[in-house]
Amino acid sequence: MHTTMLKAKLHQARVTHSELLYEGSCAIDGDLLDRAGIHEYEQIHIYNVNNGERFTTYAIRAEAGSGIVSVNGAAARLAAPGDMVIICAYASLDEKELADYQPTLIYLDERNRIVRTGHAIPVQAA
Repeated sequence: MHTTMLKAKLHQARVTHSELLYEGSCAIDGDLLDRAGIHEYEQIHIYNVNNGERFTTYAIRAEAGSGIVSVNGAAARLAAPGDMVIICAYASLDEKELADYQPTLIYLDERNRIVRTGHAIPVQAA
């Protein structure tokens, strides 16, 4: 049996561009892709904090160090520049891999610069 697990998360990224007529996908700063372990053309899920939209697309590499997060193609109607989004990638793991698995969590500032990283989300208290 396999379980789908969070592989990587870019938390609170800011959309810098929204290109309706671009050839689809989401362009992400290459440094962020590398740090998160997200591959070019890998499926990603985007959760828009501003408007509640949730959609699936794939990652493409933007210029390293640019801070670019560009939502392109039809998805450009779901996220506008300035919107805060959470970008997630998932992996399918077998039971043996689950025992010591940890996701890669990347936390960003308003300019899409890394402020901290982690491998676990704190327990939510009442």
